[in-house]
Amino acid sequence: MSEFRQNMATKEWVIVAGEREGRPHDFKAEAERNGEAPRHREDCPFCTGNEDETGEELLRIGEGKDWRIRAVRNRFSALHPDHSVTRRSQGLFLKSDSYGDAEVIIESPRHNATLATLTTQELEEVIGAYRLRIAVISAMPNIAIVMLFRNYGARAGTSLAHPHTQIIASPIIPPHIRDPFQKAALHYDSYGSCVYCDMVEEERRQVDRMVYENEHYAVFCPFAARTPYELRIYPKRHNASFFWSGEHEIPALADALSRTLRGMHALLGNPSYNLLLRTAPVGDEDVRYLHWYFVIVPRMSTPAGFEMGSGIYINSVPPESSAAELRQALPRD
Repeated sequence: MSEFRQNMATKEWVIVAGEREGRPHDFKAEAERNGEAPRHREDCPFCTGNEDETGEELLRIGEGKDWRIRAVRNRFSALHPDHSVTRRSQGLFLKSDSYGDAEVIIESPRHNATLATLTTQELEEVIGAYRLRIAVISAMPNIAIVMLFRNYGARAGTSLAHPHTQIIASPIIPPHIRDPFQKAALHYDSYGSCVYCDMVEEERRQVDRMVYENEHYAVFCPFAARTPYELRIYPKRHNASFFWSGEHEIPALADALSRTLRGMHALLGNPSYNLLLRTAPVGDEDVRYLHWYFVIVPRMSTPAGFEMGSGIYINSVPPESSAAELRQALPRD
């Protein structure tokens, strides 16, 4: 039977329509295959030997051409750090120059690497690079929010197959990001607790949507998942800012992320997906009502007219089913 479910933190509603459920092999048949890529491509600007074809290099881990990770400025960004943040009126309308920052983290010199195929040690280095660049960007003047995301596969919007993550920083916090923050503050004012901590504990208590957990992180398909096999990775301890994660927690995060992506890869047949980081705005890193987390959204379905018109998503695979299937697919090592 179909039912409405409410996201505890954002108060958004979704419809879980279990009678429309499709099995993983059905999704595999409909999804495009992300084909096998070579280890190196001469025409790829992110491959070794083509370092001069990228934007300004901001970070290099490894020496010379034996680099393991690079951070470069996004040459095609619409945001620029030398622009103004001043708002200006145009009649009744408001506008501003496109101040901000945009970077690309090149996660491996191997063209055919993915987050699911990196070793946990390599993933630890990638996560360390994320934290380092977010710290540097957050120190820029007038930056309000730093957003990190990764598109994998054609259906997720990737334009280059070489493994990379993007970081965008803006002086403006978009309403769809600001709104959950305000709702989290209201929850804290009402109950004296972080809504995300409460959600994590409730998911762990109910168990059936849990996918994996280790000492520091909980992985689950959320109660009000918008899409099939949607996943969240939360730190178990209260922490508003990804940057404030302890060094001792990075191996556990690499473990949780690696197992989750490898399980998803095995179950769904190398699907396209989007990986998003939700973290506190700059200056709010120590608030008691926010909690950072990763969202992983396999691109198994496309929003249709009802979703676009109402803002209410229809999820054809109950998150309890998604979690059970993903648990079975997780690597055992």
